Amino acid sequence: MKYNFSNMSFLKVSIFSLMLVVISCSKNETNLVPEVTEEEEIVVEGKLPRFEIGTNGNVIVDEPKINASIKIYETDKISYEGKVGIEIRGATSQSFPKKSYGFETRDANNEDVNVSLLGFPEEEDWILYGPYSDKSLMRNMLIYDLSRDIDRYASRTKFAELYIDGIYKGVYVFMEKLKRDGDRIAINKLNNDENTGEDVTGGYILKIDKTAGSNLGDGYNDLNSFTSSHAPTSATMSQEIHFLYEYPDAEDITEEQKNYISTYVKQFEDALASNEYANLETGYEAYIDVDSFIDFFLMNEISNNVDGYRLSTYMHKDKNEKLEMGPIWDFNLAFGNADYCGGGETNVWAYKFNERCSEDYWEVPFWWERLLEDSAYVSRLKIRWNALRSNEFSDAAIDLKIETYTTLLNTSAAVRANFATWDILGMYVWPNNYVGNSYDAEIEYLKSWIKARVTWLDQAMNNL
Repeated sequence: MKYNFSNMSFLKVSIFSLMLVVISCSKNETNLVPEVTEEEEIVVEGKLPRFEIGTNGNVIVDEPKINASIKIYETDKISYEGKVGIEIRGATSQSFPKKSYGFETRDANNEDVNVSLLGFPEEEDWILYGPYSDKSLMRNMLIYDLSRDIDRYASRTKFAELYIDGIYKGVYVFMEKLKRDGDRIAINKLNNDENTGEDVTGGYILKIDKTAGSNLGDGYNDLNSFTSSHAPTSATMSQEIHFLYEYPDAEDITEEQKNYISTYVKQFEDALASNEYANLETGYEAYIDVDSFIDFFLMNEISNNVDGYRLSTYMHKDKNEKLEMGPIWDFNLAFGNADYCGGGETNVWAYKFNERCSEDYWEVPFWWERLLEDSAYVSRLKIRWNALRSNEFSDAAIDLKIETYTTLLNTSAAVRANFATWDILGMYVWPNNYVGNSYDAEIEYLKSWIKARVTWLDQAMNNL
């Protein structure tokens, strides 16, 4: 990713004025700006895109989307202006005072319309992710960039700053929402009249996750999901694995399509659990794209993602193709940013999360442990890891990304502005494993944690 640092204009934002506006407009944010003198000010260079959302006095809620307006500035020039529908998004993160938002671009008649924003391919669904507990501000961006570097689609991202009704909200990551699209999850469009033969074989997107959003009914049920017939390896409380219908979604998928994809996953799991699991014709490899499973595994392991494999876990199947893992999603608690169940450790396997937390409700499927019992799979895994460590996952490549992000955020004064608004440096925010007294300290922790992690993985991978 290249950034143009020339010809940047300057926008002065007074912390004192900002504090007065915040206090007058929102009781929930009155203590978020530190006390400063009138003379102190933040100088924000026009290097990050700026999103300005206008709500016409309406409150943004978690469903339904409210009508709003948007202006996007690049180097202080409007690059897009129009209507949107916007809502709060996220599950656990909704408890944070800094909210994340999902929005749809709309035309003059408030109908969804595909547009290109910040150079991304045209679409209608977008996300403004607000990093809060991740004080580096970059964990999601880092892993998504790494994923695309190894030719696995992940949401395109750019740092931005957000204003809502004139109130500064901090540094955000503008990103694509995961959905079926030729430029996102590029699988076949499956219509509701395609229920037999080759037509019904794809495309599908499934998700292992909490129930939320547009899922029908309460909790997991036959309308929104199907259940694995194989118990998780470490389950101690009869926990089950549930596969949510993401595309077609629960409201649109037909019974024939449900039956096809649930049967396909069961056949894969049965083959993997069988004594002949390593047979190339009848075992697990007949059902899955092994390389995608390997890459998914490596990205969750390099980051020790506590949510990995058991939450925010996507998989997809195209027409006449095998099941693929990914895209990856939601790594804000990865890279040493979790203080529970070994999330902050550099010398544990992420896929063994439930060995450390067997009573957690969301369990890791038995897939990963079983795959590692196949010597052929392990051999391919080692080859891939060592190849990536020489290139995309090298210390130098990862350090360069972090330094690029850090330079951009610091030289634009976005870091200072963000933490003036959200005064959390030096403060524990769930589930921080490390609390740095400065942004530089948070970045140094991230870099040192990754170095320790890949050093351990170099040995652990090759000793499998």
